[in-house]
Amino acid sequence: MASQIQSISPLEDRFLQDLSSDAPWSLIERFTTLVRESGSEEEREAARYIAQQLDKFGIPYQVYEPDIYLSVPVSASLSYEGKSVHAKPPAFSRPPGPAGLSGEAVYVPSRRPSSASNLFDTGGDAGIDVRGKIVVTEGMGLPAAAERFEKAGAIGQIHINPGVDIHWGICTTIWGAPDLDTAPRQPRTTIISINRPDGEALIERLKQGPLQVTLHAELREGWFPCPIVVADIQGQQEPDRYVLVHGHYDSWDVGIGDNAVGDAALLELARVFHKNRAELARSLKVAWWPGHSTGRYGGSTWYADNFGLDLARNCIAQVDIDSPGCRWATEYYDVSWMIETDDFCVEVIRDATGKAATGERPHQAGDYSFNNIGLTGFFMLLSSMPKELIAEKGYYPTGGCGGNIAWHTENDQLEIADKDNLMRDLRVYVLSLLRVLNRPVHPFDFRRLAVEFDETLEQYGAAAANVVDFSDANQALSELQAELDAFYATLPGLQDRAVNEPAVRAANDVILALARTLVPIHFTRHGRFRNEPALPIPPLPDLEPALALPDAQDHERRVIATHVRRGLNRVAWAFGEAAEIVRRARTALPA
Repeated sequence: MASQIQSISPLEDRFLQDLSSDAPWSLIERFTTLVRESGSEEEREAARYIAQQLDKFGIPYQVYEPDIYLSVPVSASLSYEGKSVHAKPPAFSRPPGPAGLSGEAVYVPSRRPSSASNLFDTGGDAGIDVRGKIVVTEGMGLPAAAERFEKAGAIGQIHINPGVDIHWGICTTIWGAPDLDTAPRQPRTTIISINRPDGEALIERLKQGPLQVTLHAELREGWFPCPIVVADIQGQQEPDRYVLVHGHYDSWDVGIGDNAVGDAALLELARVFHKNRAELARSLKVAWWPGHSTGRYGGSTWYADNFGLDLARNCIAQVDIDSPGCRWATEYYDVSWMIETDDFCVEVIRDATGKAATGERPHQAGDYSFNNIGLTGFFMLLSSMPKELIAEKGYYPTGGCGGNIAWHTENDQLEIADKDNLMRDLRVYVLSLLRVLNRPVHPFDFRRLAVEFDETLEQYGAAAANVVDFSDANQALSELQAELDAFYATLPGLQDRAVNEPAVRAANDVILALARTLVPIHFTRHGRFRNEPALPIPPLPDLEPALALPDAQDHERRVIATHVRRGLNRVAWAFGEAAEIVRRARTALPA
């Protein structure tokens, strides 16, 4: 379903004209006074403020009070040869006890990220023997590197941040609360972060010879009650179907760019859509999560756990709002969205802002806690600083704040927010949500995903040549593509129908069923309603080990081949299931 140039309709213009900076900016100013650390009274006060604003606007909402598993950094330090160096422990670092953790330090040069796109996907090279040592490496202390060094036998880690400020972070691969399968992945070693000047001095000292260092870290860890606020704005024609738009309201320090601006955007969206609810065909749920920063997406994962069946049956899409409207952030590139939404997102950003946009595959990050359920998702971070300005300022990649390096530091204060940029980003959110809620047929094109599958199978199949036969998956995908072509050819005739007509509902049921079937095989290795680790997830991850086959020796090659063969069964079966879903439904649709 190729995108058509879509001018803003009179209805859309009315929604856009209703946007105001009053409520969102008041929230931002209030949040400058609240250190919204999860499990704290100030986080609870932020939730009360959001609820009070919803009450003020007459918006229905629910406050849930789950206990969320958190790891809250308190303090850290590094000492050697009489020096004491300020540090921060990432959440879920293992405290070493009062005496600290002492050992010999070893420097492992790191692969530095080239952009925010691969910030979460890089780490040090563990090819150096780190067994029984304390690793010193460049980076943010994020899960991939932390896990890699721990598995290699390091007893501790020192991560050198790229600037003069130390960024808070999270080092666990466990997504949300631990369960019987994931609890064993809890980090077992002490990990700290220091700034670049202190790190460079440490590296210079290591060049002179062996060095004993001591790490200290204190964290509060356990189950903490944390409010979740969810507003519910009912549509008029198909109220059971809804879009979930969400973001986290907890923060590091006052966290204005990450994520008070997102919380403000959510509040304004709730206000505008509630005011115009008589014009909505379908429903909108607006959610504010705790536990993002110190619970590894604990709030959104709790919601996925406890409302998973309803999400699977009725959620059209999930839209993540994190760090919009930041200082100097005027461009739209490398925006997270699933490929089936590509044409739609480009169209929306163009119509809302007049700007071109490019997207990328969503990372295993943010509050994308719904991939295992099979929800189509778009957005996470949105506007960014121009690349030329980032280079001019000498900034390094960050995971939010529109590219400002105040991200995850005490410097993320009011000046990081930009009212004009926030209002422009709100136009993007309003148009995207309104079009999904009100267009008769959901604007997601799974033919685009099938093309991506084809390219991925070709890459993996070439690596597996003469070892694993990909023909079953290729044949199943070919049949799926034929069914998708026939299905999408029927949709133009439905675009002028009412949302609640049976044929329209039947077409949308197919689109949701395609997401439930195809999103999990593209983004997950585990079952529906489970969670993936907070590590990079490649396309069709069950098959990605095929890339290692050309260099594998006999036993390893056979193990990898067995793994890929099993993965091919899962993938080919999903292709066949998706094709059958479309085939059965086409008989009920107009020719």
